[in-house]
Amino acid sequence: MTTAPVRVDAHHHLWTDPTPSDYPWLTDDLAAIRRPFTTADLAPLLASEGIGASVVVQTRSSVAETEGLLATAASSPVIAGVVGWLDLTDPGIGDAIAGLRDRPGGDRLVGIRHQVHDEPDPDWLRRPDVRRGIAMVGSAGLAYDLLVRTRELPAAVDTIRAIRDVRFVVDHLAKPPIRDGSIESWVEGTRPLGELPNVVAKVSGLVTEADWAGWTVDDLVAPVRHGLELFGPSRLLFGSDWPVCLVAASYDRVARATSDALAIAGLPVAEQGDIFGPNAVAVYGLRLG
Repeated sequence: MTTAPVRVDAHHHLWTDPTPSDYPWLTDDLAAIRRPFTTADLAPLLASEGIGASVVVQTRSSVAETEGLLATAASSPVIAGVVGWLDLTDPGIGDAIAGLRDRPGGDRLVGIRHQVHDEPDPDWLRRPDVRRGIAMVGSAGLAYDLLVRTRELPAAVDTIRAIRDVRFVVDHLAKPPIRDGSIESWVEGTRPLGELPNVVAKVSGLVTEADWAGWTVDDLVAPVRHGLELFGPSRLLFGSDWPVCLVAASYDRVARATSDALAIAGLPVAEQGDIFGPNAVAVYGLRLG
């Protein structure tokens, strides 16, 4: 008897005390989510969608936050992976990774991320010290999550080409500007990513790039279709981006809209299984059960 693969949410967040000083990105227009979100809030949402495992992703340039997420993962039956933060420019980043792995939950560390799109310099990823740090992340067996918009895509593409042995995960399909209806530059900027075999992408965070109050599934179809054309179903991962998504949609609506957009874009529901689980297991090396 064949067991159905575990469904995975490959991208969500948790926080307990979101003060503006520690979370500067939680601006007034995001005031609705400026409150604690914990595994107690998340667990019933995962269960309602038949999701048995998840990957929690950093939200601050903070080692302390990463240590807290690892500790949470150590006591959680659903958090299978943590994408944390470390200073990529730190010459001792290899030791820093080892230090995280020695902590409670350290076996759940599966990736590192930095908020590249918040850097003033669009060429930040081209810095030699940054690239050395990313290479060290890969040498440690971890994935590197790329948080970029259209502005940073040229540097991201060059970096991926320069470091071929790192597994890169493009968060939120590189944030297509759905709201303003102009995705042409994003389409051209992301096109080279599909030619690079060490890159996968998350179908996540799209509802918050659309009109929060008035978006429909049809608004998501063009970027999702482009993602399918670039990566195919074997290189896409589902992520809810909860609780950030709540400014535009509930957890269940995000999951349903993702599946609907994929179907309209040409991938029937019956063929979406890998996107909602096995791809994340493979990319992040998740240990389930």
